Amino acid sequence: MAEHEREPDDEPLVRDIMQTEVVTICPEATVKEFAELLRRHKVSGVPVVDAAGTLLGIATDGDLMALDAELHFPHYIQFLDSLIYIQSQKKFEERLRKAAAATVSDVMTRDVYTVEPDDRARKVATLMTDHGIGRVPVVVDGKVVGIVTRHDVLRLLDL
Repeated sequence: MAEHEREPDDEPLVRDIMQTEVVTICPEATVKEFAELLRRHKVSGVPVVDAAGTLLGIATDGDLMALDAELHFPHYIQFLDSLIYIQSQKKFEERLRKAAAATVSDVMTRDVYTVEPDDRARKVATLMTDHGIGRVPVVVDGKVVGIVTRHDVLRLLDL
């Protein structure tokens, strides 16, 4: 049997490619502390966890860049005594919240895609591709036990 025709049971699992030494940050850390952590560890994003290691969110260098981005007010049309927003008011409010951030909790993404160690590696690759994300925390019972980055997936593909 050719290697590309292997049985599904032969597929690598997340545990085969994940990094188990995970750099994390607490939600109360300042944005400055977060930026220093990214530089010191040469990573572009980290899981945000509480004191027990429970995943609360993820924070990335993109969140820091958003702090410095120009804030654009949503376009609207005035009709009679009402304002009709052409662009998402929710998206504007989210960017405004991040622009005024003082802590990691203010800038982190709360809805995080995760995988478990026994998931197939292709699941994490699919999540990254479908959602344009660069890292996926590996969790067991809500606790971070590892992380998979794009580099880990590329290494699996021998690229």
